[in-house]
Amino acid sequence: MEFDPWQQEIIDHEGSLTLVSGRQVGKSTTVGRRRAKLMLEYPGSISLIIAPAQRQSSQLFIKTMSWLQIEHTKAIEAAGGFKPDPQVSQRRNMELRRLFEHKHGIFAEQPTKTLVTLKTGSMCWSLPAGKTGTYLRTFALDFLDVDEAAYVPEPVYTAIKPMLAVAAKKGLGWETFLSTPFGTGGFFHDACESEDYKHFYKSSEDCDRIPKEFLLKERKRLSKREYAQEWQGKFVDEFHQLFPTALVKKRMTFMRWSHAEDYKHGKKYYLGVDLAGPGKDENAFVIAEMDGKKVKIVKAEVDEEKNTLKTRYKIERFDKGFHFAKIFIDSGGFGYGITEEVKRTLGKMRVVGLDNSKKTIDKDGRKGKILKEDLYSNASSLMEQENKIDIINSERLLRSLKSMTFEYTEHKNLKIFGKYSHLSEAFVRACWCVKERGLDIYIL
Repeated sequence: MEFDPWQQEIIDHEGSLTLVSGRQVGKSTTVGRRRAKLMLEYPGSISLIIAPAQRQSSQLFIKTMSWLQIEHTKAIEAAGGFKPDPQVSQRRNMELRRLFEHKHGIFAEQPTKTLVTLKTGSMCWSLPAGKTGTYLRTFALDFLDVDEAAYVPEPVYTAIKPMLAVAAKKGLGWETFLSTPFGTGGFFHDACESEDYKHFYKSSEDCDRIPKEFLLKERKRLSKREYAQEWQGKFVDEFHQLFPTALVKKRMTFMRWSHAEDYKHGKKYYLGVDLAGPGKDENAFVIAEMDGKKVKIVKAEVDEEKNTLKTRYKIERFDKGFHFAKIFIDSGGFGYGITEEVKRTLGKMRVVGLDNSKKTIDKDGRKGKILKEDLYSNASSLMEQENKIDIINSERLLRSLKSMTFEYTEHKNLKIFGKYSHLSEAFVRACWCVKERGLDIYIL
């Protein structure tokens, strides 16, 4: 294979590096070649390949194995190659071939789907990152490759970084981060701005292997921000993005919350619901825990249930487990019927319809409206203040919050919208719990 100049530079680089690119430019093929090369050049080295999921990690591992297999074949051929013995059975010849390749090849043992060991003592593991990195802590590493690094949770990197400490003392401990961007913030974005790494960037538009006609169609299909991120490989936070990605990631401080282990009877719980209607495909549910003046978003879930009776039952099942102080439902349009049904079963004082337009009365008897901007402004204010809100690290919720943008119409009215708005709509309603004591809202 003939590599592009930028690919060859990565393969030959000694040290840590970041590779930011658009889709399908050949980054995993390049890094796989580099990993194989370093394993051969540094006997006894320990390498780890991780990615958000095992499937992604395995793809980079397969690329690494393909280059190691070439070296293995060269070693076999240099030893004269295996010659079958016509005097013995086919099964025996297969056994003899295995013994010959084991003796003259580069592998210390038969590679598995997650581990390859060379006769030089070099090893490479391929594992999923998981959500916390807890099960990766056993390794002491010389090299670390993180594929789709922008999507690997922050706690994982916190867990694995110390595993490179000893190798750094002998001049190794090299990190290779490759990914398409996923907004600003996080260890990948920080590494891409750090002097400790050599930085490489490749847009899909500059890759001759991708047809220009295909990219033109993608430019028309995607939003400007999505195209810039996926194909141009740019870190994008839109100027009109309502929740900055770096801020959302900063507030996503924990990975796991278990009702069995973490539910506390002395705390108050609130449910925010956005209901699927005609043309929509998801119901969204976000649960907030309040302890004093601090909010903790402990659950963010979606489903595609179209049966309104089953959706109502789901809300009631949630209530049996959490005993919500208040349930805030988007009661506009299609959600009105479910809201009224839930009020009848759980009580009208606990179930509040927030449909962005209904008249409300506050505790002083003054009439007003809760508008969409009120809900989003409240959630945004919570996130901007230190120590006011902690959010569970949910990629789906992050994606939804990132998608929310705003603009002003020609009549100077604020318009808030997003491509993946379902969870955001449930999220801002759950965050309205901070107003519950002060306003004691109910719908006229």
